[in-house]
Amino acid sequence: MDKLYNFESRRDFLKKAGLAAGAFAFPFSALPESLKGVPMGVVVHSYSRYGSKVESQKYPGFKDALDLMRHCHSIGAGGIQTTVGGWTTEFSGKMRDEREKLGIYLEGSIGVPKNPEDVARFEKEVLAAKEAGATVLRTACLSGRRYETFKTEADWVNFKTNSIKSIQLAEPIMAKHRMKLAVENHKDWKAAELRDIIQNINSEWVGVTLDFGNNVSLLEEPMEVIRTLAPFAFSTHVKDMGVRSYEKGFLLSEVPLGTGIVDLKEAVSLCQKHSPSITFSLEMITRDPLQIPCLEESYWTTFQNPSAQELAKALRLVRDHAYPSALPKIKSLTPEQRLAYEEENVLKCLAYSKTQLSI
Repeated sequence: MDKLYNFESRRDFLKKAGLAAGAFAFPFSALPESLKGVPMGVVVHSYSRYGSKVESQKYPGFKDALDLMRHCHSIGAGGIQTTVGGWTTEFSGKMRDEREKLGIYLEGSIGVPKNPEDVARFEKEVLAAKEAGATVLRTACLSGRRYETFKTEADWVNFKTNSIKSIQLAEPIMAKHRMKLAVENHKDWKAAELRDIIQNINSEWVGVTLDFGNNVSLLEEPMEVIRTLAPFAFSTHVKDMGVRSYEKGFLLSEVPLGTGIVDLKEAVSLCQKHSPSITFSLEMITRDPLQIPCLEESYWTTFQNPSAQELAKALRLVRDHAYPSALPKIKSLTPEQRLAYEEENVLKCLAYSKTQLSI
């Protein structure tokens, strides 16, 4: 299989990264002046350990958000973004107390109401997140990927209509409780489409979770997406992306920060320009590369007026900025090796954010 890592060098790296992360293990008020601010947080999807059934002494599964929060704090993260479904009042209180003790931020991840009958469930989850100390709730309209999910243009139009209705149902609840709803560009919306939705909703309580890399799968250049959506961003999914060609289009992977095609310094600067208090949350998903079959006719079903220039631009990006080595793969790893590789990637990214991005 492709070279992924050397176990001896991994142990050395984890040891060093753990020592570096210790610089963050103090309350923010106690940090040296040069380190003040909020360090990068971690999105729950960075960890397959959340709810994992894999037996591991070194990388035990996180049974709930409290476990995730404690672990992320221990490695130097400044906060977490995690799902809030099913939280009881008691659990929200525990999350609040732990968050305040550790001095880190909390963002929730929530599903918008599917219909009017679902609003009560949504409001309950909003209140649970608020009780725990979250002020921003990320949501995604589509759990899958646009080019894989929809087989006809009518299916896409129906999804778009229902998604907008769901956001409209959610908005009064967010306004009532003074919470921010952040809609992610989740391999569903092109940047201009999501911008238009947010502008048409026209609410101070509805904005964007700006994912730095997802829209490469929709043939959009990362900085174009970030420039379009940064003015509406309430939260972020920070990631870097590696690309390589394959016979039906190109392969796409999350890769350690600083090794891919995203201009991370410019992206962070743009987000801070529009929202100085915005948080930066790492979403480093360790998995096999995604296939983006943009040379197949089926890929284009939901895109209106596709242009040859758009395709050519994306393929030039892949050609000119191909990842210098094979993209990461986990299929041939044992469960324990996968967990080790995942943790290494998170630690690498947190270290990069501190030394290169000043967050």
